[in-house]
Amino acid sequence: MTGTSLRLVAHAHTAALRRARFGGTDDDLDEGGRRAARAGSGPRGQLGVNDVCLASPAAAARQTADAFGLLPTIEAALADCDYGDWSGRSLEEIAVARPQALHEWLATPDSAPHGGESVAAVRDRVGRWLDEQREVGHRIVAVTHPLVIRVAVVHALDLPMATYRRVDVEPLAIVRLTSQGERWQLRLSPPRAG
Repeated sequence: MTGTSLRLVAHAHTAALRRARFGGTDDDLDEGGRRAARAGSGPRGQLGVNDVCLASPAAAARQTADAFGLLPTIEAALADCDYGDWSGRSLEEIAVARPQALHEWLATPDSAPHGGESVAAVRDRVGRWLDEQREVGHRIVAVTHPLVIRVAVVHALDLPMATYRRVDVEPLAIVRLTSQGERWQLRLSPPRAG
């Protein structure tokens, strides 16, 4: 059986990401993010050969894929969380304006006090997509958001939902999952020389 190799790539920095703001789909890469994504020593060489390149609908994901020289197909399942009325606002602003709501959101993955999507709902959406990819037998590169990658790891490894907060994903990080059909395996590889 041919397995599936999935490389989840976190998009490069945006101004919102640097300022700890709840993102939106129109956030472009900032200049530092563009430079890092285009850098020859960046993750581009670690992506290897792929059969399929996918990206979140967000501008930052599409621009990151473009900087790598990839031509992605947009995949709605890879979209960031819908942060509702918190979109564009900083974590600090929400902590001052709605401290109890922020505490609820941080403590309970099923809550969505912002009127958007809960983290558990993101995990369910991403998990369904991951389950569909297990047996496709392709080498897939998917450029998406740190939160999406965090919940993907939790789902793939069948971890308790609360552990997603303990998975740290930095811009341009690559997480590799492989599958021979039944379940995902997290694969950590050394960087390629180059």
